[in-house]
Amino acid sequence: MKPFESFLAPRLDDFLAYRQRLGYKTTGFKSHLHTLDRYLKERAAKETSLDPAFFLEMRANLRLQPSSVNNIVSAARAFFKFMVRQRYYEQNPVGDIPYLRENTVVPFVFTPEQTDQLLAAVCKSFHQTKGLFLTDLAIYTAMLLMAQCGLRISEPLRLKQHHYRRDDGTIYIEKTKFNKDRLIPVPVAIMPQIDNYINVRKSIVRNDKSPFLLVRPNQKPVTDFQVRRRFIAALKGIGLDQPRRVIGNVNFLQPTPHSLRHSFAVGTLLKIKQRGESAQKALPVLAAYMGHRIYIYTSVYLRVADALKRKQLVDFTLWQERRE
Repeated sequence: MKPFESFLAPRLDDFLAYRQRLGYKTTGFKSHLHTLDRYLKERAAKETSLDPAFFLEMRANLRLQPSSVNNIVSAARAFFKFMVRQRYYEQNPVGDIPYLRENTVVPFVFTPEQTDQLLAAVCKSFHQTKGLFLTDLAIYTAMLLMAQCGLRISEPLRLKQHHYRRDDGTIYIEKTKFNKDRLIPVPVAIMPQIDNYINVRKSIVRNDKSPFLLVRPNQKPVTDFQVRRRFIAALKGIGLDQPRRVIGNVNFLQPTPHSLRHSFAVGTLLKIKQRGESAQKALPVLAAYMGHRIYIYTSVYLRVADALKRKQLVDFTLWQERRE
């Protein structure tokens, strides 16, 4: 990504370096700061012009979705908070800028039957040659872990062989979102399928030295693109491919690989409620399992579960809570 160009460019670089030292990932955050930097440059902004009115005007002039504008405001707020700590500013000029009201977001949730159909469609697309078959099986196993363990798409792709602990039936997820580590139990029904992939890999890959769990014949891990491409093909094959829809102030999201994670969480809470147990009390456990930083983010899934049960929309604004 190109360097910052406004009069605050050196400070923006310092801020990103500071966040990196703290262990934060900066890819998306840097993009938001580039939008701020570009706006400062276009307006020929100087230090004396950066007051709350300036940032209210910026918020109004950004031709983006409310959620995107709020992300930029949030990044700017965090940056100037840093500037105050460094004593470049006495007060945070973005501190009191309110967020725009965002559209209600309704994620796509697969039913258990639809999840089974999707995975079955992936299986039907397997190639018969050894090399391609191993790649197909690795992609399928990644999707299986996303659907049955609620993993993010990056998590199965980054698993190392030693992260799968066959003896105690667990998977160790290392430093993903928020740099969190977690150890999760694997459903008993899933373990034979992971073992099957490992056995197939041993029979196909010679002189196997790759540390990754899910690899292709060249010993490189399967990629995000490969998983998404196979997901979309399977989705079309079962007739569930649909675009995002906006009705009023409600965004109905299209199915994506991340929908498998949503569906796992909602399905887990529905099963708990069907057993007559408290889904609310289960939220901290589910949050730890899924790697959420605080369990209030997991409570969104409880709202989705309630909405599905009642067949009506609810307000998902907790999903939009900002964090610096």
